[in-house]
Amino acid sequence: MIRKLKSGKYRLYSRKEDEKTGRRRNLGTFDTREAAEKHEREVQYFKRH
Repeated sequence: MIRKLKSGKYRLYSRKEDEKTGRRRNLGTFDTREAAEKHEREVQYFKRH
């Protein structure tokens, strides 16, 4: 899940909420949406391999 921050950067959040905090985990902040989407694909690949 990618959200745009007020600073103009994009942050990748986990799809599920964290049980301990009740919020989504921050999986990285990126300058462009393309970079965030690329990292999201890498995360999903890593989860299955």
